[in-house]
Amino acid sequence: MAVPVPPTELAESAPAAPPRHTGTGLARLYARRFLRNRLAVAGVAIFVLLVLFSVFGGLLTPYAYSDADFAALTQPPSGTHWFGTNQGGNDIYASAVHGLRRSLVIAVSVSVLTVVVAAVIGSSAAYFGGRVEKATLAVIHFLLVVPSFLILALVSHRLAGDWRVLIVVLTVFGWMSTARVIWSVSTSLRERDFITAAEFMGVSPARIILRHIIPNLGSLLIVNLTLGVVATVLSETALSFLGFGVQTPDVSLGTMLADGANTVTSAPWLFAFPAGLVVLLTVSMTFVGDGLRDALDPTSTTGAAGGRR
Repeated sequence: MAVPVPPTELAESAPAAPPRHTGTGLARLYARRFLRNRLAVAGVAIFVLLVLFSVFGGLLTPYAYSDADFAALTQPPSGTHWFGTNQGGNDIYASAVHGLRRSLVIAVSVSVLTVVVAAVIGSSAAYFGGRVEKATLAVIHFLLVVPSFLILALVSHRLAGDWRVLIVVLTVFGWMSTARVIWSVSTSLRERDFITAAEFMGVSPARIILRHIIPNLGSLLIVNLTLGVVATVLSETALSFLGFGVQTPDVSLGTMLADGANTVTSAPWLFAFPAGLVVLLTVSMTFVGDGLRDALDPTSTTGAAGGRR
């Protein structure tokens, strides 16, 4: 005859329920994975230092980027001018602070706007499907084959290189690749049960896209936002270097590189300091983007290793 087992022993012998990841638990898991990536942590540290330098670096010098010291034309670094001066007597340190701040504002603004536009257009095309999807993809593919760099150069040059106009132009011609990736991922989300349930409950398409589809693309959007900063910095620097981006009297890292390109051998400091800032900025954001991708992607080898104890 079977001997009844007390309920307490049954509870003790039953297998433990799998742990549930709450929002806070997932955030801690992602943070732990990210922090185990030393290059990603170094990238964050470098980026924070660059931001602090661009915001507060001007407090350490009595010169403004537009001030001209005619007694010190093309002078090497010294105690008075830490990074030296250019041909017009402008302090390179002050110009580097302002140029880095201008490039950061342009890069972050374009990256955020590009991701927002791409998320809305890409997820909308995937959700509605049919003719809307075909028309949207046709526009995206057409814009991808258009020589956007030439159009960017022409438009920005005709509008006198205003950095605000440059943000708009870079956004208009920079969202297509991201939108196509988002569309590709969203096509699988539109068939999920929670989308069908929301439709059955009468939720509007706009609300479904904004509240159900786009939030489920969070990791993809974050990584694209980070790497978009790198791409925008390179685009802005290239345009300004060629004379189609930010125009004088304003200063960006690209304009500083253009000014120093012709004097690399005779006055190397004019090129070295802005080039160093560009390298630090792009490398740091690349490290951060790679770290975020590994931390948020459960199939990543680095991310999976980071999640183990």
